[in-house]
Amino acid sequence: MKIVILGAGRVGSTVAESLASESNDITVVDLARSRLSLLQERLDLRTVVGSASHPDIMIQAGMEDADMVLALTGSDETNLVACKLAASMFNTPTRIARIRTVDYLDHPDIFSRENFCVDFAICPERILTKYIEKLIEFPGALQVLDFASGKVSLVAVKAIHGGPLIGRQLKELRRHAPNLDTRVAAIFRHNHPIIPEGSTVVEEGDEVFFIASSSNIRAAMGELRRMDKPVRRVMIAGGGRIGRRLAEVLQQSHQVRIIERDIKVCESLTQNLHNTLILHGDVTDEELLESENISEMDIFCALTNDEENNIMAALMAKRMGARKVIALINRSMYVDLMQGSGIDIAISPAQVTIGSLLAYVRQGDVAVVHSLRRGAAEALELVAHGDASSSRVVGRKIEEIKLPRGTTIGAIVRGLPPGDVYRNLSEQEKDSILDQWKQAQVIIAHHDTVIKQNDHVILFVVNKRMVRQVEKLFQVNVGFL
Repeated sequence: MKIVILGAGRVGSTVAESLASESNDITVVDLARSRLSLLQERLDLRTVVGSASHPDIMIQAGMEDADMVLALTGSDETNLVACKLAASMFNTPTRIARIRTVDYLDHPDIFSRENFCVDFAICPERILTKYIEKLIEFPGALQVLDFASGKVSLVAVKAIHGGPLIGRQLKELRRHAPNLDTRVAAIFRHNHPIIPEGSTVVEEGDEVFFIASSSNIRAAMGELRRMDKPVRRVMIAGGGRIGRRLAEVLQQSHQVRIIERDIKVCESLTQNLHNTLILHGDVTDEELLESENISEMDIFCALTNDEENNIMAALMAKRMGARKVIALINRSMYVDLMQGSGIDIAISPAQVTIGSLLAYVRQGDVAVVHSLRRGAAEALELVAHGDASSSRVVGRKIEEIKLPRGTTIGAIVRGLPPGDVYRNLSEQEKDSILDQWKQAQVIIAHHDTVIKQNDHVILFVVNKRMVRQVEKLFQVNVGFL
C-alpha cells in the first residue's frame, strides 16, 4: 500500500517502522527535520518537511495517489483538517486520525462524511487506559488483550514456582482441569519462542500466552501460577491525560491516589475527581512515597510524560514495598531493559496503540490486530469468507490447514454480527444485535475443529514476517467473488 503518515513523533515513528518493514510505500511528513533524518537513516521511506495540513505539502507527500493517510500529529485540529483535505481534494480512500480531546470523541458526528471525513479516530490515551485497567483487573497477567468484541481474551502470564502446570506437559492440562477449555498459543523461554505441543513442558519463568473465553480467564491463570490478591489500593504517579482517565475509571471501586507536581493540574484534578486523593509533590520524592504508605499499595502506576521519572519512581516504589509496579516508557530499548528488572510491567504507548492502526492496513478481512513482544509477534482476528472450493480454510479441519511456521489458531467465534453493523441502526435494532453477540459461540481450537464461513478466527504469529502469508491464506479465490 502507498501510505502517507503525518507526524513523526513516538506514535508516527513506531507506525512507520512497522509498516516500512512490510514493504509498504511510506512517506512521513513532519515539521522537525531532525526527526525525519533519524527515520530515514534507519528505514526505507520518503520524508517531507512541512506542515501536515497544507495542501502543497500533501501534494509533495504523494497524497494524490495514496491508499491511506494516517494523521498522527500531536494536534487534533491539524489531524482533522488533514483528513478533510485528503477526502475533498485527493479522494484518499482511507483516512485515520489521532484524536486526544475527549470533547471530539464524545461527538462522533464530527468524523462523519459530511464533516471531517475521518474513517477511524484513534485515541492513544483511551487505548492505554483500557490496557492498564485490564492489568489491574487481572494482577497476575503481563498482558490481557480482547478479541471478538470481548468474547475471547489472549493473556500472557509468567509461570512461577508453585503453579499446578509447572513441570508438566501441556496435554495434562485437559486431564487436570477437564471443564476448562483453553489453549496455549505460544511460550517464550529466555525470549525465544516455543511452538506448543501436547508434550511441551512448562518451566518456571516461561512467558505463556493462552487463549480462553473471557469468562474463563481467572480459572486458566490459576493453572499456570498462584492467583494474586485482588487490587484495592492504587497509586498513580502523574495526573496527565492517562493518569486522570485511569483514576476516573478506578475511583468508584478502588482506593486511588495521584501524585502530581504541577499545582494547577492538582487543582483541576481535585475539581473533577471527587473520590481520588490528590497529592502535590514529586513522584521521585522518597519521603513523600513513604509518608503515603507506598508499602501498602497493591499497584503503583508511573504514568508521567517523563520516562526517566517513571523508571526511577517505579524502581523506588518497588524497593519500598509496593506489590506491583507499572511504568510507561516511550523508548522501546528502555522497555526491553526494564521489563522484569525491578519493574513488573514496562509499557510502550506506541506498541499498545499500533494494533488499532494495523487492522486497517492488513490485507483481507482483519477485525483486530495486537502487536506483541515489542512488535516481534502479532495476534490477529481474521474473518473467514468463501466456501470449501474458494477458500483454503473454510470447510477444513485445523489439522488440514497449511499454516505458516510459527502460527497457531487459538480460538474461533461463531455467530458474531458484522463489525460495522451498528451504523445507522435504531436502538431496538441495536438491542437485537447485542442479543446476537451474547449468543455467539466461543470454540477453543483443536486439531479436528472445522472452520465455517464468517467464523472469526484468532491466530497467534510468533514471527511477524509470517503475517503476510497468514493474510494470503484467508483470502478468497477470484472465482468466488
